[in-house]
Amino acid sequence: MSETIVFYDAKPYDRRFFDLVNQEHGYAIRYVDAHLTPETVALAEGARCVCAFVNDDCGQEVIDGLADRGVELVALRSAGYNHVDLEAAYERIHVVRVPAYSPHAVAEHTVALLLSLCRKIHKAFYRTRDANFAIDGLLGFDLVGKRAGVIGTGKIGRLVAEILRGFGMEVLVYDIKPDQDWAAGIDARYVELADIYRQCRVISLHCPLTPQTHHLIDAAALETMGDDTVLINTGRGGLVDTAALVEVLRTGAIGAAALDVYEEESQYFFEDFSSQVISDDILARLIGFPNVLITSHQGFFTAEALEAIARTTLGNVDAYFANEALDNEVCYRCDGPCDKGERGRCF
Repeated sequence: MSETIVFYDAKPYDRRFFDLVNQEHGYAIRYVDAHLTPETVALAEGARCVCAFVNDDCGQEVIDGLADRGVELVALRSAGYNHVDLEAAYERIHVVRVPAYSPHAVAEHTVALLLSLCRKIHKAFYRTRDANFAIDGLLGFDLVGKRAGVIGTGKIGRLVAEILRGFGMEVLVYDIKPDQDWAAGIDARYVELADIYRQCRVISLHCPLTPQTHHLIDAAALETMGDDTVLINTGRGGLVDTAALVEVLRTGAIGAAALDVYEEESQYFFEDFSSQVISDDILARLIGFPNVLITSHQGFFTAEALEAIARTTLGNVDAYFANEALDNEVCYRCDGPCDKGERGRCF
């Protein structure tokens, strides 16, 4: 009998691509519309594997509930794992992730946000729909010759840097593990964070969310930016102190912001609240700024990326049930991606 996977927070697009790829695997996927929470953990009864997404609750209470019900594997269909209590899961439940699916998707969305902001495409769209063809108030700026800062030079950050170099921008980059050969190859330059904050017209965030990067962009960092700076975050919401961002936007201390992620997004993103009042005051204020562009964590949302996510996720499940090495495991002992034990697992 095939193994059962309980799939939380299942959207129609998830079902489409997982059903397609699962034809090659043959799992019994039990789709659940609800998020994984302490209240819904009981729906995992009888399964050895659950599939969770970025806004599912994988804290200690949920981990305890899963373990009590015999769940052995949490298969994340995301790269990020900051929502998982790895300490609670260690030596009880294995956690695997999708470290890369389509870095091009997120990189291209990042640049789309930048272009929309710097040429006010989003505002022009609504004007012309109302037959208003005036261009006063839509003055933009050229990217060529401007200086961009890319924070985090993993797969996505590198692609963003390369695209921006293609626009003729000067690119400064930062990473805790700089790759000087790559930077030299595209004529970019590694600098300190403070240099990016002070010198760059465009700043784009592409680093993971860790205790060290939480609120990397805080009030102090924002105060050093210019009043024409465009800040883009397609990484993780917690990289930016959103309350501090609202304040500098209110006073005009920075030029604009584009956010595909938000600190408290789990309550709103991926859901339809169009007929309801947004009770999150900070999010409501952000939406109201004319120089802020928000998308609902859709940077990854391409057909190519969704198929890749499904293939990697089910491949991780295959490896677990075949007792093979878990190349994409994350755990508490390794404080993130595993450095592998004798059997290719950390426990």
